[in-house]
Amino acid sequence: MQALPPGSTIGILGAGQLGRMLAAAAAQLGFKCRVYSDVPGPASDLALSTTIGAFDDLAKIAKFAQETDVVTYEFENVPVEAAAAVERLRPVRPGLKALEVAQDRYKEKSFLAGLGIPIPRFALVESPADFAAAVAAVGAPAILKTRRLGYDGKGQARIGAASEIEAAFEAIGRAPATLEALVNFKCEVSVLLVRGMDGETRFYDIPENHHAGGILRTSTVPSALPPEHQARARDIAGKLADALGYVGVIGVEMFYVGDGPEPLLLNEFAPRVHNSGHWTMDACAVGQFENHIRAIAGWPLGPTERHSDCRMTNLIGEDVHAWPKLAAEPGACLHLYGKHQARPGRKMGHVNRLAPLSKGR
Repeated sequence: MQALPPGSTIGILGAGQLGRMLAAAAAQLGFKCRVYSDVPGPASDLALSTTIGAFDDLAKIAKFAQETDVVTYEFENVPVEAAAAVERLRPVRPGLKALEVAQDRYKEKSFLAGLGIPIPRFALVESPADFAAAVAAVGAPAILKTRRLGYDGKGQARIGAASEIEAAFEAIGRAPATLEALVNFKCEVSVLLVRGMDGETRFYDIPENHHAGGILRTSTVPSALPPEHQARARDIAGKLADALGYVGVIGVEMFYVGDGPEPLLLNEFAPRVHNSGHWTMDACAVGQFENHIRAIAGWPLGPTERHSDCRMTNLIGEDVHAWPKLAAEPGACLHLYGKHQARPGRKMGHVNRLAPLSKGR
C-alpha cells in the first residue's frame, strides 16, 4: 500500500456541504480536489475545478476520473454505475459495495440481518398484495419507508394500525418500500469510525442525537450510554465496516433501547462523513473530514480522542441569520456552508459549542 503524496488530486462525487468540508480538510494536508456533480454546490467554492454533468454521462465521468488520483463520494445516492465507471480508472473509496447496500433500504436491512446485527423488524412492501404479510411480520405501529432516496425524514409515513398501511403507501407515492417496526427507544446515538486501507479502525466518542421533523438538530458528547453499551455499539459498527471492506469514515445510526438482551438496534448507516460527526471538527485534534481524507489517501489515521465536551447544533433555514450573534458567542465555533438561500429544512451551517472535558470521560 503506497500513500498518496501531498499534491495529489482527490476527486469528490457530489458538491454539497460535506464535499466542501472534505475539500477544506484535503487542502490542509496539501491535496487538491476536483468535484463532479449534476448540480452546482458549495463544494465548488473550494475545489480546484468542478465538472457539471449528469451521473449517467459515463464518458464525462471517466474524463473526470482521469484527472484524479483517488475518488470518494459525499452522498450515498451516487448511482453505482457512475462509481463503477470511475473505478475502472481510479480507486473509489469507500468503495462500491457500501454504496450499493446503503442505497436500498431493503437490501441494507437484509445485509445487516445476514451479519447477525440487531435491527428492528422489517418487511418488503412493493404492492398492495404485500400489505397483509408485512403487517403480520412487523406489527403496528410501524413506519413505511421508500426503499430509495429518502433522507431527513422524507419518503416516510407512519402507521398506527394495520388499517392505515394503504394510506401510507399512497402517501409515499406507491414506491417500493420497507415496513419497519416503530422502536420505543430511550435516545438515538451514532457511531463514527474511520477505517484505513489496512483495516485499522479508530472510533470517535458516541454522540447522543436529537431529531425534529426528521432532521438532525443536535449531537452531544459525551452521551449518557453506559461504558458497556458504548462498547457494544462500537462492536456492531466495526463488524459492519469490516463486512463492507470499508475505507474512510462511516456513520452508523442506532436506537438505544436500554437494558435487556440487546440494548441497541441499528437503524441505518451512511457510507460517508456524517452530520452527527461535525462536532469532531473542533472537539478533536483530527476531525472526521481530515480522517476520511487520510484513510482514502492511504495515510496514517489521526487520533480520534476528544479534548472537549461539545454540542453540535445544525443551523436549519432561517437559523443561519443569527450568525452575528453566534460569531460573538464565547466557546462557539461557527461553520457556514456558503449556501445563498435559506429555505425551510435546509442545512445552512452548524455551530459547535465547546466545554471543558467531563471528568472520567
